[in-house]
Amino acid sequence: MTLFLSERSLWVLAIIIVVLPTIAAAWGLVRVRSWIGLERLTTNNEVAGFKFAVVGVIYAVLLAFVVVVVWQRYSDAEVAVTQEAGATATLFRLLAGPEPEAADARAALSTYLRSAISRDWPLMARAKESPVVTAELSTVYAAAARLAQRASRPPAVLSEIFYQLDLVTQARRNRLHLAAGVVPIVLWRVLLVGAALTVAFTYFFGTENLRAQVLMTGMLALIVFMGLFVIIAIDHPFTGSVRVGSGPLQQVLTDFAPG
Repeated sequence: MTLFLSERSLWVLAIIIVVLPTIAAAWGLVRVRSWIGLERLTTNNEVAGFKFAVVGVIYAVLLAFVVVVVWQRYSDAEVAVTQEAGATATLFRLLAGPEPEAADARAALSTYLRSAISRDWPLMARAKESPVVTAELSTVYAAAARLAQRASRPPAVLSEIFYQLDLVTQARRNRLHLAAGVVPIVLWRVLLVGAALTVAFTYFFGTENLRAQVLMTGMLALIVFMGLFVIIAIDHPFTGSVRVGSGPLQQVLTDFAPG
């Protein structure tokens, strides 16, 4: 469900996650007020106010914690792509040379980058990965191994080549892992139930000015649902309008790959 929502545009997502639930929260307050009546609700004000403060703080802490964690993981996805781009740029420099094996390795690396951009990114948007790109990364390893066997390169250079290849593999694995989403389903259930309970708790209060109470409930619901909106928008770092792009890898191709 979160992947489906993440694929929507920000406007559609805002309507689904923020606008409609906020309207429903305000409407629910009006219905509760008409069913129960002001006099019965006002008797809850003192006790409900104390308990609502506790409920509100607990949910606010949970929501803020998840927002911070999701944002950190989104940043990790950006770092993984940047690290992969940096490692491939270094590889192009290390693989420079007239040997046929070096040319083959550079060509394999170029093919890998093009395939990662054209295949990995569309599939990561659906929380999947491409076995074709995995096979092409293995081809880069094989080309580097042939270079190590047949070319006369210093051992330090060969060691650095394979070290950078390992960095590419780790960075790709990190972005594939993060593409599946950050927040587990059990935490999503807690967030959604907590949001509903926090907003519904305002129904226990009663004030003579119904419009003011509806406005207060609407503002509270708006803040809560905007927090959920942020989490959903960046929970899948490679999906939707707010996503990590393949720009760093494309720049490496522009700078180093043969035409």
